[in-house]
Amino acid sequence: MRKLVNIAFSYMLVGVASGLFYREFSKNNDFPEGSYSQLSIVHTHLLVLGFLVFLLVLLLEKAFNLSQHRKLYAWFLWTYNAGVILTAAMMTTHGMLTILGIESSKMISGIAGLGHMSLTAGMILLFVMLRRSVSDKKQTVKPQLDPATN
Repeated sequence: MRKLVNIAFSYMLVGVASGLFYREFSKNNDFPEGSYSQLSIVHTHLLVLGFLVFLLVLLLEKAFNLSQHRKLYAWFLWTYNAGVILTAAMMTTHGMLTILGIESSKMISGIAGLGHMSLTAGMILLFVMLRRSVSDKKQTVKPQLDPATN
């Protein structure tokens, strides 16, 4: 569980820092205020997909012991984190190019697509673990007989 707290904390730090980076980078390059660049939403993506999702996974771990499914759990952590990092990196790259007035290549979009696919695979793994954990918990809970009825 400590690992999940550390991952969530790391995404919180990087998410806040990316918001500061956007503000300073766009200001230093005279990017018109109110104009759109993907760099402006990187911090939101990192805070939601990283910080908040891992806080939710922490709660699910506490309630359902997701890590009991060791292989799935490891695959989820690697796949999902790779997806968040790859997606955020490509958004940052694309946003910086936009602010600098340079046209982005299709390769950046393709790599971002791989990041999104990895995020999707990670979410599917999370739900597979969650369904198995809920089923396991349901089978282990036995109904208590009321002593007054015996």
